[in-house]
Order: sequence, then structure tokens, then C-alpha cells
Amino acid sequence: LAVVDPATGKARVLNRLTDEAWVRTSGVVGRDGAFSGFGFGGSGIAFLNDNRRAAFLSERDGFMHLYTVDVSTDSAEPVQLTTGQWEIENARLSADGTKFFISSTEVHPGERHTFVMRADGGARTRLTSATGGHALTLSPDETAAADVYSYATKPPELYVIPQLAPGAPFTQVTTTPTEEWRSFKWIDPKLVTYTARDGKEVYARLYTPEMIGAKRDPKKPAVVFVHGAGYLQNAHKYWSSYYREYMFHNLLASRGYVVLDPDYRASSGYGRDWRTGIYRFMGGKDLDDVVDGATYLVEAEKVDAKRIGVYGGSYGGFITLMAMFTTPDVFTAGAALRPVTDWAHYNHGYTSNILNVPQSDLEAYRKSSPIYHAAGLKGHLLILHGMVDTNVHFQDSVRLAQKLIELRKENWELAGYPVEDHGFVEETSWADEYKRILKLFEVNLRDK
Repeated sequence: LAVVDPATGKARVLNRLTDEAWVRTSGVVGRDGAFSGFGFGGSGIAFLNDNRRAAFLSERDGFMHLYTVDVSTDSAEPVQLTTGQWEIENARLSADGTKFFISSTEVHPGERHTFVMRADGGARTRLTSATGGHALTLSPDETAAADVYSYATKPPELYVIPQLAPGAPFTQVTTTPTEEWRSFKWIDPKLVTYTARDGKEVYARLYTPEMIGAKRDPKKPAVVFVHGAGYLQNAHKYWSSYYREYMFHNLLASRGYVVLDPDYRASSGYGRDWRTGIYRFMGGKDLDDVVDGATYLVEAEKVDAKRIGVYGGSYGGFITLMAMFTTPDVFTAGAALRPVTDWAHYNHGYTSNILNVPQSDLEAYRKSSPIYHAAGLKGHLLILHGMVDTNVHFQDSVRLAQKLIELRKENWELAGYPVEDHGFVEETSWADEYKRILKLFEVNLRDK
């Protein structure tokens, strides 16, 4: 954070954030900006009424919190207005400059609530109460709000809060799902924690047959789902962006499977150390968390250790490959959707933050890229990839397929989708993909 003199062009630095891994940036939305409950964002800084103090968000204490700094002097240290092992996702300075509206994880890592706080700090007043996720848009006079609210079993709907106050009632405006969809008894997944091998607590969603009125399969199969990256979270109490997978997990549970959906290392919402846990080794601590999740299922849910599958897309597909190649005795079957197989071929802006660049840190790329570990495959592997993927290019799966051929591996398949990009669009493609994944698990986890 710097002040520049427009007359001379000279700059003086007020606050410098450094990180041995990579710096996560964020900002405070000003008085005229939009305010939302999700997104770790904002832009720039906001000046308080004295025109000396600038407010900004920073991860300098290990969690994203709100600070102010006096820009009129070179020696001023940032003043921390919020503190705790929770994160602010968004903040907005009120129009009159007297208070901040804050969206945070203070209540629970798996919830998003809005608070109001005086501009100089102090106690925060919670404005939203219903369990789940709230994304508010304030009225021009900031006395009312529109609230896009969701719960784990309820997709986002628009609500109106006529008068912003603690515990104020809110009125539903929209109803999006069909009556048929609403009448189904969707699972409200249980949020659990388990202890990773390094002592850290991992949050996860748990689905069991009992939650949908089914019985566990006598063979006790289980599946671990690995969400994608780009810095996101899925073990939460609001509607998941992975809603197709959510419905698929309901299907698996109805057939007797136990399903675990963990927020492995580098998932969002858990602070700096969690975020940077994959520095110089993707497929290290993040994969450990997934493997430890499988151990949790064996110990806590009594599943058969020889009947555990794993699947995921994008970064989740990458982790699936690393799991099948480097921990082959843990997972019997895996489905890797649109996976990265060689990080040296992926988006430089994303990868260089985590692994540096291949020219200077070849070791990090080699140990983090599945294509170099393919010889370890023992279980049954299904690879699924859109052939016009502009994010993770189809060549990644093609190169891995050739590698598996050269290694004389036989227990794998590749399904290419000629018209699909990274995110599938055609209903027929989605249906085909999940039919194949279901068949993989049924054949290898239940039928054998």
C-alpha cells in the first residue's frame, strides 16, 4: 500500500505484505461500491471521514481481517480492527463513513453472515441469523437489504430484509426449484471434522445412507469427492456450486455408499497457513488430507478399506490421479474429470504462485505432476475430459493416455467429449459422465 504524490511522481510505502509462499490480495469496497456476501473481494481502499485513515483487508496476521492506516505519516503502523481465527470475505464502508458492513466466517467456517461495526472498530452486531449463507445488497439508504440466501438443501433464493436489525425477519421473494424437486428428501449433509496426520482439523461434508432413508450396502463401500481449486470451499452449510455432485452423492447414499467431501489443504476459508499448505508440492498435504479422510471413513463409519473410491474434476481430477498413482493401496477406483496431468503445461499465472516456474524449480513440478507417477497405478482409473477444454487442455489427458499405454497399464479408460469445454454444457454429456462414474464404482466397489 503506497501513497503517490501526483506532482512529483514519488511514492512512499505505507504497508508491505510479504509471504514466503505467495501473497493473497484483497481490498475494501468503498462507499459507492456493491456489497456482496461472497468472494474474498472488493477493490482498492476506503477512506474514513477524517481523510487520513485508509481501510483495507489484509492477511497479515494469518487470517483476512480489516485494518486502517494513517496515510498522512510515514511511521504509522496499521491498526487491526478485527481479529480471530476467522475470515472477512467482503467489507463496505457505509455511505456516511461511520460504520463497516462485513461478511465473514465468524459464526462458523461453513457459514456466511453479515455484521455491522463502527468505523473505528469495536463490537460487531450480527444482522443475519438463518443458518447458511447470506449475500446482501444494501438499499441506497442502507436501512434495508436484498439477501440472496441459501442452505445446504435449498438453492439460493432472493429475500428482502425490510429493516436491517439483529434478528430481523426476511421475506422470500423467489422460488426457483420445481415442485417435484422440492418434494424430494434431499440429504442435509453432516459437517464433520477429522484429524489429519499433522494434527490439523479437516472440515468435510458427510453423506450416509441413513440420511436418505436407505440401508448401508453389506459390502460397506465409500467414495471420497475432491472439489476443484481456484481457492474455494465446499464443506459448508449453504448451497454448493457443486450441485450436480451434491445430487450424485444423494444417489450414491441411496445405493448404500458413504460419501465424504473434504476441504483439503488449500481450500478457502481457513486462513493463510491452510491456503499455502500446498506451496511447492501440489499432491502433498492436500492429498494427505484426502487419504486421511479415507482413514476416517474406515475408523468412524466402518467402511471397507478395500472398497473406497475417489473422484473429482479439474484440481479434484488432479488429486484423483495423484491418489491413484502415489497411494494405490488406499483407493480401489478413481474417476479423474478434466485433470491436470503436467503442471508445466498449465496456466502460468496460477501455477507459478504455487510451484514457482519450471526453469527455477523443476523439482516442484516433477513431484507435483501425475504424469511422472503413472507407473504406480494399481486400481481402476476412469479419465473424462472435454476435447475443447480451454482451461485444462485435452492434451493433458492425451499425454497421460500415451504414458499409460507405454507403461502397459490395462485397467484404465479415457472418455473424450468432443463438444465440451472445461465446464460441460450439454445435458447428455453430464448424464454420460456420471453414468460412467457410477458404473466404475458399482463394478469395482460393490459388485466384486
